[in-house]
Amino acid sequence: MGMSVTISDATDRDAEQILKLQYLCYQREAELYNDYSIEPLTQSLDDLRAELGQGCVLVARLGEEVVGSVRGVVDDDGIGAIAKLIVHPRMQRHGLGGRLLAAIEERLAAERAATRYRLFTGHRSDGNLRLYRRCGYAQVGTEQISRRLSLVRLEKAAAAPALAVSA
Repeated sequence: MGMSVTISDATDRDAEQILKLQYLCYQREAELYNDYSIEPLTQSLDDLRAELGQGCVLVARLGEEVVGSVRGVVDDDGIGAIAKLIVHPRMQRHGLGGRLLAAIEERLAAERAATRYRLFTGHRSDGNLRLYRRCGYAQVGTEQISRRLSLVRLEKAAAAPALAVSA
């Protein structure tokens, strides 16, 4: 009998698992850009715990194990910044990244009045770019970070809330 993956709010108890998973997941990005000093690999547990208290952090669980996570905050202009979408390598290519992305979008719109979503990924991160485009994001800019790395900025409008139809 298999277990299903559930998505829920992250708690402080999840911080260590999220940080370990983040470190595992960002190894490929670091290798791709030959830069192991990227922030997801150098973030401290205290910094992650601070993020848990500031924005919306979701985790995907398989039983007690955290197998995915995503973070988001909404600014004063209603822009939901989505970051650090991670899925354990053994769980990738099964739709979990798309589920996490949809869940954070829904949460940011419902609880924090997001009207638009924005995220960034590296220009060589083809899998990430495919996922984001498949989920409705469009490239709106590129920022040169270093000789080896450009960040692609993608955005999409938040879906309008469903209106109740009266009979």
